[in-house]
Amino acid sequence: MTAWTADELDDIGSVVEMRIAALRPDGTPRSSVIVWVVRVDDDLYVRSYRGADAAWFRGTRARAEGIIEIDDTIRDVAFVDETDPATNDRIDAAYRVKYRSHGAQYVDAMVTPEVRATTIKLVPR
Repeated sequence: MTAWTADELDDIGSVVEMRIAALRPDGTPRSSVIVWVVRVDDDLYVRSYRGADAAWFRGTRARAEGIIEIDDTIRDVAFVDETDPATNDRIDAAYRVKYRSHGAQYVDAMVTPEVRATTIKLVPR
């Protein structure tokens, strides 16, 4: 695995929404969905708004690889579970700051224990 470049961190970390899809066992992408992404230091994170039952999130469990798409750019990623409480606190704060204008009900949903348990770090591959 490699690291994100500074430009990638800036570009991906600044988008409001992006598309994400897990790969099937045969390597083809599942249907993509729109997610919110946050940057904390030199890492990028996503969470499943619908919790662990969301189809896209379940797909990440089957194979910890996928793609993200921003505009016309597609990037291969690995999905790494983020379970560290201190890191998740910082991710909560990043969601609250970045998405505060989208409505408290949506932001509050992104920091519930159920959704927080779906935190995935995106690692370029």
